[in-house]
Amino acid sequence: MEITTRSLWTLVHGMGFGALYLLAGSGAIALLYLRSSADEPASASPKGDRYLGIYLTAMAALAWLTVLSGTYIIYPWYRATAPTGTANLTSYPRALLLSHPATKQWHLIGMEWKEHVAWLVPIAITMAAFIAIKYARDLKNHPQLRNALYGFVITSLFAAGIAGFFGAMLDKNAPVDGGQTVQLLQGEKE
Repeated sequence: MEITTRSLWTLVHGMGFGALYLLAGSGAIALLYLRSSADEPASASPKGDRYLGIYLTAMAALAWLTVLSGTYIIYPWYRATAPTGTANLTSYPRALLLSHPATKQWHLIGMEWKEHVAWLVPIAITMAAFIAIKYARDLKNHPQLRNALYGFVITSLFAAGIAGFFGAMLDKNAPVDGGQTVQLLQGEKE
């Protein structure tokens, strides 16, 4: 079993950092809901306040890893310009998408949205983490600040969902592939 280095980086970026972020996001929504519940006595504990700040900070780290790996590792491979006269565009995902009318919109809409909306994710969740850490014990006394915290978390998850969807569809239509081959497992010799 083998994979190319570019495919491996794409996998780490999307299914590693990105998918883990989306899973953590559902946990953040549940945690915030439990903390805002009037019946939850643990919501007022200092340990719970610290845990929320740590959780959202870990999510922010995941979001930054996802966006930075996508922007500075995968995106240059996606945008690589095909030499003039190249017939096989499989190594040039952007050119491959733009070469067919049926896939042109995946670049014009999908990638353009993905490359911009993805940056909302780490910015919004970093704001949420900051609010959770700075105003941890006092959030119950500031409903507008608490609503801002919820808004930042939900915005980051919504933006991550859009970026993840377009990333999966783009990779399906024009995968970023190439580079050295990495041997993951060796099969039996015949």
